[in-house]
Amino acid sequence: MRHTLRRSCATCAKSKLGCDLATPRCSRCARRGIPCIYANQPLTAKPSHQPTKGSPGALTSYNPSSLDPFDSYPRTRLSRDHVQRLIHSFINKIAFEYYPLDLNAASNPFLISWWPLALGDPALFHVTLQTACLDEELIAQKGFATSHLLMADSVALLRRKVEDTALAVQDGTMNSVITLATIEFGKGNTELAEMHVEGVKKLVDLRGGINAVRQTSPLTARMVSWVSLIITGSPQFQTQDNVGIGDGIPPVPEWQLGLTLYDDLSEILDCFEIDSAVLNVFIRLRNILQRAQQSPLPSTHLHDLTCFVVHRLLHTATDPEDSPTSPTTECLRYAIALFLFTAQGPTYYSHAVIFSMLASRFTNHLKRLSSTPRAYGSLAIWLHGVGMVAAAGTNSYEWLIEKTWETTQLLHVADGEEAMARLKTILWVDTPHAEALFRSHWDGVFERAGSCRKSNVPAATTTMVSSFPAPALAPTGSVLGLQSE
Repeated sequence: MRHTLRRSCATCAKSKLGCDLATPRCSRCARRGIPCIYANQPLTAKPSHQPTKGSPGALTSYNPSSLDPFDSYPRTRLSRDHVQRLIHSFINKIAFEYYPLDLNAASNPFLISWWPLALGDPALFHVTLQTACLDEELIAQKGFATSHLLMADSVALLRRKVEDTALAVQDGTMNSVITLATIEFGKGNTELAEMHVEGVKKLVDLRGGINAVRQTSPLTARMVSWVSLIITGSPQFQTQDNVGIGDGIPPVPEWQLGLTLYDDLSEILDCFEIDSAVLNVFIRLRNILQRAQQSPLPSTHLHDLTCFVVHRLLHTATDPEDSPTSPTTECLRYAIALFLFTAQGPTYYSHAVIFSMLASRFTNHLKRLSSTPRAYGSLAIWLHGVGMVAAAGTNSYEWLIEKTWETTQLLHVADGEEAMARLKTILWVDTPHAEALFRSHWDGVFERAGSCRKSNVPAATTTMVSSFPAPALAPTGSVLGLQSE
């Protein structure tokens, strides 16, 4: 059976409605104020990068002879004009969709690092053309004959490379294998995608670990670790320890400064039963993001932080079916991961599948937490805010809306503006889309409540956050920003 790639966003597909493929959200999702997730992003979305005319990456009129008049690239079975057209598409569109962290053509790593490698590596060149070809074929909707041809040649060329140990550990080989994994995953061939992930992990081991790969090719290391995570749904590489020792994914430099603001962790552990490993991540991350309010994190820096934190949190996660840890611990674990996914946005490839899985786990633990009679204050506002964003479009969204409204009433939150202000006291980072996304959900809560009042619908009873007083060891303004309203 031939696999096809769905073009519309998840919400439009579920509703069986046409999708205009706009990014970061289609017009229908934008009007409704809900997240817009493309199952095959970035291969299917319209280019969000629109360089200014005349810039190095500008989408100027296509002229085949202007790209490479000497045909110095590796040979393929495609016509010269077709190859030139795919090269143009990759350089001016695909590179920026894969790496929206850097929309500058003079510094985008797919242009200054990946592309030079591809020109000297036939396997990587074929894989690179394949990414542009899939995008072209998806738009045309006339089948995938050319990309299938490129796939066959890519696999044949890669097999020759991996038979030679020296060639197998090259950056170009790893880039090729992990890209093939994303292509197969997008087609729904999960087993084949995971097989490619296992293959690239072996190559990483031969290189001495993911940190060793990062020393020579940060792009390769970032892409391999992140794409492996979103394809398999779980971390495939360890992290270094808090001081940067080990061969795993390294922390950002600021990580070692993360505990300087707080020195009394025992009170928090006793009061809120938060696992020490999760609490350590939360405090370090919170301090880094607070500093970032004065000196914003570069997008690549935020990606490195997100990659490290998500791997660290998910590595220590227990069986979701029978978790021995407290619901507060698990809610905090998954909420942090979901918040970072949301703040960063898709990179290299859509994270829709793993995001949905984490959102489901988080909602289940939040339901456990809802039966706990304790005042969580602003932490409850933050957890519900993350929950609404994560669960949008799922069956749990209505439950979250109800519980969120109950929480705002108990904590005397007047409107979405106040909710956002309190949410930001817990954990927040300013990104282009985070503010609008979170605010749209909070505004929706209060708009819905206003409609209910006009219709004389009785308010829901409070169950998520009780009036049970906060523990004595957690005064107002404590490390978690909790209050005992």
